[in-house]
This record gives sequence, structure tokens and C-alpha cells, in this order.
Amino acid sequence: MSSALVVFSGGQDSTTCLGWAKNRFDKVETLTFDYGQKHRVEIYQAKKIAKNLGVDNFVLSIDAFSQLNDSALIDGSLDISSSHKHKPNLPASFVPNRNAIFFTLAHAFAQKQGIKNIITGINQTDYSGYPDCRMNFIEALELALNLGSESDIRFHYPLINLTKAQTFELAKKEDILELVLNESHTCYNADHTTKHEWGYGCGECPACILRKKGWEDYKNSI
Repeated sequence: MSSALVVFSGGQDSTTCLGWAKNRFDKVETLTFDYGQKHRVEIYQAKKIAKNLGVDNFVLSIDAFSQLNDSALIDGSLDISSSHKHKPNLPASFVPNRNAIFFTLAHAFAQKQGIKNIITGINQTDYSGYPDCRMNFIEALELALNLGSESDIRFHYPLINLTKAQTFELAKKEDILELVLNESHTCYNADHTTKHEWGYGCGECPACILRKKGWEDYKNSI
């Protein structure tokens, strides 16, 4: 029986990936990270979405990022729309080495569960400028993790070259669009009370702006 692990934040991208995985693998599990993010509502939404779709959700806690405190996603005193305080060419929301650690732990969890496929929502087209969302990064990490653990676990990244509009289109194709719009959380400011046509959010942070534009482009294309 084919199995897959979805690295699952409960956001638009990972929820779309969960729908994609459910339609391709016999058994699917999800792994969510609690790393001290100020938009912690995403953890609750991840659990809710996983339950709705009948898949197991495991939440793994990581204290290191809170101790490092080197991102506006963790330090509430920083402007989420500004540049990173130590890497001015990157956005303030960048969490150094976050994806490397997430995917390393997901790889370890997959080994424990006997899972041979890991699904991630990384994207190098409509993204926030994160260098750890690029194809060459994930391919290098997959190779290193498999070499270092005598494993043959394959990473899948169905959104890697999609625009946000195309991600909405894929969600529709995978019959997950309504769940994306009504339950997924993207907003960096943790606003899950203000409802828009494109979903919940403040409508002003970089994540909301990107999601809103993607929805408008998607609507204009249909």
C-alpha cells in the first residue's frame, strides 16, 4: 500500500497538497510543526482540516526557533512587511533554516512510520523570496537525507512551479477548493476572523496580499 506524509501547516499550499496526496496515495498522514510562530491559529486549523479529511495529524514541537528569535513570524515586535533584520535582501518573515529542519524531521518521522513519500508545498514561482523554497535546495536536501539514513524516501512538490492562481486551480481540480477557502490559514498576523472571498486574513500582510492576488488572477482566468 502506497503511503505519504504531508508537511502540513494548514495553509493554502499545504491544504492543496493534502488534497493532491489523498487522490494519489492509499494512506496519508500529516505532520505539523509548533515552532513558536505568532500565527499559531494555523496549528488549530491544520488539526481541523486533517480531521475533516480523515487523516492523522501529528504536531511536533520545536523550541529552537523561539530561542533563536530571528524572524518576524516569531518576534511580534518586528514589522512583518519589512526586510529581515540580519538578511536585508530577504523578507522579515524568513525563518533561517526552517525548511531544512522541517524536512529533516519529516524525513525522520517518515522513517519511523515506514512512509516512502513526503509531500511539501514549497514553491519557487509565487513565493515570498525564501531561498529554501527552490528546487535545487529540496533536491540537494533529499539526496543528503537519504544518503545519511540509508533511506529511499522521495520528496514530492506539486506546487513547485505554479503561480498562486494555478494553486487555486489545482485545489479545484483536486476537489479541495472549498476547504482551502473556508478553513486554511495563511495570514501572518493570525487573523482568522475576517472572511474574504479568498479566505480568512488581515488582507494587509505579505501572505494575505499574495493569496488575494492569486485568487483574483484565478477568478479572471475562469
